[in-house]
Amino acid sequence: MEVFCDESGSDGENLTGGNTDVFAHASVHLPLEPAADSIQEIRSRIRSPAEEYKANHLLRGKHRSTLEWLLGPAGPIHHNAHVHLTDKAFFVVGRVIDLLVGETPGRTPSTMALTLYREGPRALGHQQWQAFLESSNNLMRTKNRWDARTPVDSFFHLLDALRPAVAGNGVGDIMELLQQARPRADSFWARTLENPTRIPSLDPLIPAIVHTVAHWSAGGRSVSLVHDQQNALTEERIAWLKEHLRSPQGRLTGVRLVDSRSDPRVQLADFLAGVARKIASDELNGRGDAELTALLRPYVDASSIWGDDRSWALLGPAHARAER
Repeated sequence: MEVFCDESGSDGENLTGGNTDVFAHASVHLPLEPAADSIQEIRSRIRSPAEEYKANHLLRGKHRSTLEWLLGPAGPIHHNAHVHLTDKAFFVVGRVIDLLVGETPGRTPSTMALTLYREGPRALGHQQWQAFLESSNNLMRTKNRWDARTPVDSFFHLLDALRPAVAGNGVGDIMELLQQARPRADSFWARTLENPTRIPSLDPLIPAIVHTVAHWSAGGRSVSLVHDQQNALTEERIAWLKEHLRSPQGRLTGVRLVDSRSDPRVQLADFLAGVARKIASDELNGRGDAELTALLRPYVDASSIWGDDRSWALLGPAHARAER
């Protein structure tokens, strides 16, 4: 099975200081001719002089009907597309827990990440919570502009400063576990300096591709991805993905990088990723459009990396919402 992919909201490993708070990875499985017809239909409906159409064309109020058609049950991608969403702040929290704490008696990393993500802003206040997210992000970035000691020292100094604000509650217990993990942070940076081209801990593209392959390979099918050009998909990382995505349930056989303008199926994935990112971000921030959120929901991966209960109740598939 050949699946066509694109993303929206990529800031690499800069998840707390970028332009977007949600990363969306979309994939489409359609024959070439129907996809080309769909692109032509969108152009005919929008009638913009732009040579290349992007998601922001569809997101304009005057083109609302075209967006509803694209996502709706009569549209070309219904049952033929998939979106994996990542809330970047939750991704950072989950990664720092995985890196520094891991499993503890009676608590899993995912449980601790949810507790910290949901209770941290209230316990610390907005400014200190943002400082924690930024410092966590810097700790795990493999392309920092400073030497390894700076982000590690800064992170643990910040934890010391935050300790009084969270003493005696669930957030404080998790912060204490992080505080005790300096050896793990030093070990992480030692490994990073030895192999700076390793799979980055903080780029959400890699886990999104893993979940994309899992979705399309259900039932044991082999999957080949045709992906819009992406600097993070180096030959080494593609080889790693192919090696690690092998199982009786399905496997990745190849990744081919193309210019999105060269294939209408990648263009459709580009449209879907862009509108999904905007719809999901609006919902996360309490300004969602109920109709558009409902139209997006059938495409959303149940394994999306999302910690906010209220918005997930609206965005997530029914069975996934029940599980959380």
